[in-house]
Amino acid sequence: MTYSIVARDPETGELGVAVQTGTFGVGRGVPWAEAGIGAVATQSYTERSYGHFGLELMKAGRTAPDALAGLVASDAEERTRQVGMVDATGRAAAHTGAGCIRECGHLVGDGYAAQANMMARNTVWHAMAAAYEAADGTLAHRLLAALDAAEGEGGDFRGPQSAAILVVQAEPTGFTWKGRVSDLRVEDHADPLGELRRLLEMEEDYRAERGDHLRESDRRWVAAREAAVAGDAQRARDLLQPLFDAHPNWRDAVRASGERGDFPGWEQVIA
Repeated sequence: MTYSIVARDPETGELGVAVQTGTFGVGRGVPWAEAGIGAVATQSYTERSYGHFGLELMKAGRTAPDALAGLVASDAEERTRQVGMVDATGRAAAHTGAGCIRECGHLVGDGYAAQANMMARNTVWHAMAAAYEAADGTLAHRLLAALDAAEGEGGDFRGPQSAAILVVQAEPTGFTWKGRVSDLRVEDHADPLGELRRLLEMEEDYRAERGDHLRESDRRWVAAREAAVAGDAQRARDLLQPLFDAHPNWRDAVRASGERGDFPGWEQVIA
């Protein structure tokens, strides 16, 4: 009841998965990814073990096609599953069981797999692939372009409700929770993709510590820290004074950041 795409960025090596569906909370079960290992989308009548064991098999050295084939072969209900996988070298694979709800299908391309079921049209996964290949920008934005294309083709015939995106770095960390570049969920919304884009742009602004999405307090904090790094404690103090006036605990935030080594000259700033 979902459409999704898994992909590896050939330039950065990032791995990601993006998904939208017509039910609540799609981010809880469909998207899986681990830094330097691979990405999985498990949907239709979702079996989450495809995510966990798919990543474990790829971590053990199996390719995405081999890992997926092994899991499908051991699944007594494979006819109701739809799964896409990509590994850290860009090898991709997908499975659409014969029992998935129409319209359903997938397309495997160079470094990605797009899959969809319960769609309004059988053109959805082809549109996703074309949009992903034509898009530029970060992997997250390219994945989102594929979702936009799917919705443009009619998407889930029930209409949209939730969406999610998960992107991880190229280098393995040894931990499933580390190395996440983007990790966003829209659990329930009239326009899940619009909301997902808003959150992605905000996330990227906060990561860069720049942009229109930062709150005024965050802008002041970033500018003050930059001034402190440059050795201008007075400017840092001037920038933070409105925050100090708003609540005295901002001084303690400067202290804690300074003691961690993130705010040079903090003693002068709060003196």
